[in-house]
Amino acid sequence: MFTFQWPWLVVLLPLPILVWRFWPRPQLSADNLPKLRLPNTKYVQEAFSQLDSPQINQRWRWILLIVCWTGLVIALMYPQWLDKHIEVSQTGYDLMLAVDLSVSMETPDFFTNRQQIQRIDAVKLVLEPFLKSRVGDRIGLILFADQAYLQAPLTLDNVAVNSLLQKAIIGMAGRETAVGDAIGLAVKKLRDRPEGSRILILLTDGDNNAGTLDPLKAAQLAKQYDIRIYTIGVGSNRGMFRQRLNDKPLKQIARMTGGVYFPATDLSALANVYKNIDQTLTKTEAESRIYIQRTPLYQWPLGVAMFALLMLQLLRIVGPRD
Repeated sequence: MFTFQWPWLVVLLPLPILVWRFWPRPQLSADNLPKLRLPNTKYVQEAFSQLDSPQINQRWRWILLIVCWTGLVIALMYPQWLDKHIEVSQTGYDLMLAVDLSVSMETPDFFTNRQQIQRIDAVKLVLEPFLKSRVGDRIGLILFADQAYLQAPLTLDNVAVNSLLQKAIIGMAGRETAVGDAIGLAVKKLRDRPEGSRILILLTDGDNNAGTLDPLKAAQLAKQYDIRIYTIGVGSNRGMFRQRLNDKPLKQIARMTGGVYFPATDLSALANVYKNIDQTLTKTEAESRIYIQRTPLYQWPLGVAMFALLMLQLLRIVGPRD
């Protein structure tokens, strides 16, 4: 579709006529004209007579002037071609990750290549390929300990989210565990998203010992906004470690919100968690956008105006002579 961005500039078209008609002209009489003596008056008169020579067709002169001014005004109106509206629908989840950074996540009850690693390192190790596979999903990141902090809002840039996660360290949000506050913050960020795509994945050892919001009350709030919580119990429940996995509240939270609880007692189990999540969730059409492609066309009338101006000057210089 052809259109102008500033169509109101068409009012400039009659401007030269208005200036010619109403601009005051100085009244000079022959007596008031200055009298100059030039040594080569004859040659000067011949030069000016060539510029205003009647040999130039006055009709063409006016046509070129009109074309030049019209082309300039049209170029100022910024003509453009609008392509058809393109509606792009995106299917995916609004997926918020809440990762526990409390001291208990330092417990070294995971093993990789016969090397003992901490719970938080295991989470980072397995989350990296998971995030890279989330093409089309809007992913956010919440880090919590004494309090919950939004580290990354919902975004399609999963590389940036993964980078922020890899830089997270134990103690940067405190030492205790505020599971309820993390769920409450996730609800605040997800509640305005389209229904059916609101997902929270909570990774913690399940021990809530800080914060102002009870985890089960926060889960009830998530249920009201149709937010499904997939809880992942990170750690071992064997007695050899002081910080054992407390999975009971995590099971309650998942069941209350229509999500699923996944125990992740080792790296292989943690990796399978994300495979199960992919199989469990169904992508929904979360949002659609309308794009308009604009192609500017001002260069064409501007080129015509410049060509008319050039032709006008050429006709004055190289016009036919007696």
